[in-house]
Amino acid sequence: MNLFEPLTQRSLRLRNRLIVSPMCEYSAVDGVPNDWHLVHLGSRAVGGAGAVIAEATAVSAQGRISPQDTGLWNQAQVDAWRPITRFIKAHGAVAGIQLAHAGRKASTLRPWDGQGPVPAGQGGWPTVAPSALPFDAGWNVPQALDESGIEAVIADFRAAARRALDAGFDLIELHAAHGYLLHQFLSPLSNRRDDRYGGSVEHRSRLTLEVIAAVREVWPAELPLWLRISATDWAPADGPRGWDIEQSVQLAQQAKSLGVDLIDVSSGGLLPHVRIPLGPGYQVPFAAQIRREAGIATGAVGLITEAGQAAAIVANEEADVVLIARESLRDPYFPRRAASELGEKIDAPAQYQRAW
Repeated sequence: MNLFEPLTQRSLRLRNRLIVSPMCEYSAVDGVPNDWHLVHLGSRAVGGAGAVIAEATAVSAQGRISPQDTGLWNQAQVDAWRPITRFIKAHGAVAGIQLAHAGRKASTLRPWDGQGPVPAGQGGWPTVAPSALPFDAGWNVPQALDESGIEAVIADFRAAARRALDAGFDLIELHAAHGYLLHQFLSPLSNRRDDRYGGSVEHRSRLTLEVIAAVREVWPAELPLWLRISATDWAPADGPRGWDIEQSVQLAQQAKSLGVDLIDVSSGGLLPHVRIPLGPGYQVPFAAQIRREAGIATGAVGLITEAGQAAAIVANEEADVVLIARESLRDPYFPRRAASELGEKIDAPAQYQRAW
């Protein structure tokens, strides 16, 4: 495989395998994206990415990470997303969106406003989770969801998927990573339930699989569906077992049978204060193992900052796509720079062709 070889999934063709990873901008008002999102996401489409995935977008107001998160729970948000998706697609990239619910990590201050939960007097709201366990000391104690609450979450994901299609998106990624609600259900460290949504890995996986099935009911069969997971909680070796790569492989196999086309493999986020062995491409082995053992396409992400590094991941069949996050923030035109460094040709907008 080649980094600049197109990738076809269902009826969708990505012009290359460099994907702009979803990254929260914390800049919306009432969940409505604005000019910042148009310029931020649009410039990365002009920059040559195969797909541009919009940030973790809440399926309900309660599911926002911060008060400034984007959303897809009402028509005003749909209308605001349309010019953004139209621009992304007009410049050759696939327009994707990550649908999310933050669970116990909701109602959080955006990074430049501080750390921890939003004070109630400043617009904070009650949070929910599989179990009444706060993320960390000083965080809100969430309400454990009952079955009617779980059904409402599933319905919110289904409705948001419908709105995503109406807004012009051609790719959905479901967020089951980084310690947000679906991940909270997956991990035994945050899920202490004793009903059919807790206990065994099969029961802890149930909500994620039910969300996938619900979204697939309304998301067209000709369009791909991706799933982001944390392959490990990085739980201390001398403590209780958390979510790990073996359980991730099992989940990926089940997700594939329900119509997921690619697993976007990240890690961590469930536990505070854990030691993560950071280094270039430190999560790539997880993507490679899931690809090999579950027989499903994967995406690699995490400290991938150089063209040759990204190209090697794809050439070595460790992943099918490479998701670029912070390097994309530093350089919106990273795919064009990578193509130049690797001796590949990539089309430029007519307005920019004189530069290439």
